[in-house]
Amino acid sequence: MQKIREMIDANTIVGEPITTPDGMMLIPVSKVTFGFVGGGTDFTKKPEKSGFGGGTGAGVNVIPVAFLAVKGDVVDMIYISPPTPPSTTVDRIIDAVPDVIDKIGDFMNKDKDIE
Repeated sequence: MQKIREMIDANTIVGEPITTPDGMMLIPVSKVTFGFVGGGTDFTKKPEKSGFGGGTGAGVNVIPVAFLAVKGDVVDMIYISPPTPPSTTVDRIIDAVPDVIDKIGDFMNKDKDIE
């Protein structure tokens, strides 16, 4: 856990600024996802023997998504096209969550307006 905390901090998402020779500052922005899993079982058939098995795992994925370009008073977002990973059902569900939450909020607000 401590190693993952060290890897994932604000500097992982918004990186250290890079200054170009012409005075433009580029600030990298990344998408960070992580997950943890753990499990165990007791699979003994005889009461006098112990048959515990268990395991844990963790994963981190850091994908660069954009750069903030700052020059003088002008700030612009330069998006990066990351390589497209194979889309899984979980990816589609995660991408749909903000839209679903918005629709639920709109629906609930309509009910309040009717009353």
